[in-house]
Amino acid sequence: MPVPTTLEAPPNTSARKPAKVGFVSLGCPKNLVDSEVMMGLLVHSGAEITPRAEDADVIVVNTCSFIETAKQESVNAILEMAEHKASGRAQRLIVAGCMVERYRNEIQKNIPEVDAVVGTGELEHILAAAGLATPRPQPGPFHILTSRPEGAAREEAGRFSRETWDGAIADLPNYLYDENTPRLLATPKSSAYIKIAEGCDHPCAFCIIPQLRGKFRSRRFESVVAEAERLVKQGVRELTLIGQDTTCYGEDLDLKDGLALLLERLAQVPDLRWVRFLYAYPNKITGKLLETIAKHEKICSYIDVPLQHASANVLKKMKRGAGADILLKSISKMRRTIPNLTLRTSFIVGFPGETAADFAELCDFVRVAEFDWLGVFGYSDEEGAQAYALGEKVAPREIERRRKKLMTIQKQISRRKKKQLIGREFDLLVEGPSEETDLLWEGRTAMHAPEIDGKVFVNDFGDHGEPEPGRIYRCQITESHDYDLVARLI
Repeated sequence: MPVPTTLEAPPNTSARKPAKVGFVSLGCPKNLVDSEVMMGLLVHSGAEITPRAEDADVIVVNTCSFIETAKQESVNAILEMAEHKASGRAQRLIVAGCMVERYRNEIQKNIPEVDAVVGTGELEHILAAAGLATPRPQPGPFHILTSRPEGAAREEAGRFSRETWDGAIADLPNYLYDENTPRLLATPKSSAYIKIAEGCDHPCAFCIIPQLRGKFRSRRFESVVAEAERLVKQGVRELTLIGQDTTCYGEDLDLKDGLALLLERLAQVPDLRWVRFLYAYPNKITGKLLETIAKHEKICSYIDVPLQHASANVLKKMKRGAGADILLKSISKMRRTIPNLTLRTSFIVGFPGETAADFAELCDFVRVAEFDWLGVFGYSDEEGAQAYALGEKVAPREIERRRKKLMTIQKQISRRKKKQLIGREFDLLVEGPSEETDLLWEGRTAMHAPEIDGKVFVNDFGDHGEPEPGRIYRCQITESHDYDLVARLI
């Protein structure tokens, strides 16, 4: 994670050297915002954030536990940071996030190097966990380990499996940060996420997010606007609104078309160039929302709607509903209403009971829909999700075969659609030198959401000299590849 620079610590009036805290943030943008809030709280209390684990007095691992691969990545990160504590400067190791909500007891029992755990609804407890404040009695669990046997034998990371989970979930979180909560951005200075809602009420059979994040709850309208205005004053030019389902925003506040109203208000913020939202639930995309996107230039013509499947048979088992015909009609309406719409989706293959015919229907749907961006996930059997109890499990090898086939179909579509962009001009947010080579710079157009879509590589700066990172330039597309583009500044 880069060194955050958007919030400065208050002067340290104590002779004591400030504690250095290092963060490992895993998972989705919602988790990243949680990390930014915890870093803001720490810096506001006098701590210093460091990007180097070897320099940290306190290490925080903010975990993801959505699917098996994410859980494994989180366990590996905890064990790696435990080694830093055992052999280096670090004095405290804190585990935070979704994995705490699911494996709170196992983490404390099996990794004795962990000093404290902080759940998704306990972000403000990071101060006490880091030793910067005395923990105050709070509703809900907060645990700091008092016994840390040194050198305790540790089993392999696979211990955190469905066999060891006792089914107990921590008290459902209800925390929401607001515009007054200290927050330290870890994203480039020109872009930022704003979490407008937390939790989820949808009963999707494959998902345990409601158990890990709690019930759906929206932030106050005025709170979101105030945070957006403050971020723009700090130099942010692109805002990405996030939530498990942003299209439900405001329903719990008795707001009709709350997301559309919020986008319309944010489009009035001076100096903001782009605003987009992630993610949309298919049957929550209203005509008002589409018209609002089409009306305002600052609102990116970009919709990320995770459809999960196209077969009515599979969607019914997923507790999602609809089918290919209904979804195609919805997509057609989106494209009619919003000129030059960029459409992103994701699918799950190998869901229990998915037949060869179901998968063939999904492949045909993708060929007809021609999405601009598409992600495919193999089904992950997670205890606690309704689908865990379903029979007719698809073999892992078959799941991977189907995933690769669907991505091959999408690659052909993407290659053709990207080729059609050659010669066209776009606004380009230049982010800096490419990670692949110093000879190229990287950027994104409004068609590219942060971190998840392809890249635009700049190989010709024209008369600009070296570009300024975070600034928006006009560019012309000169080459196309499967997912990425090459452009020159004009």
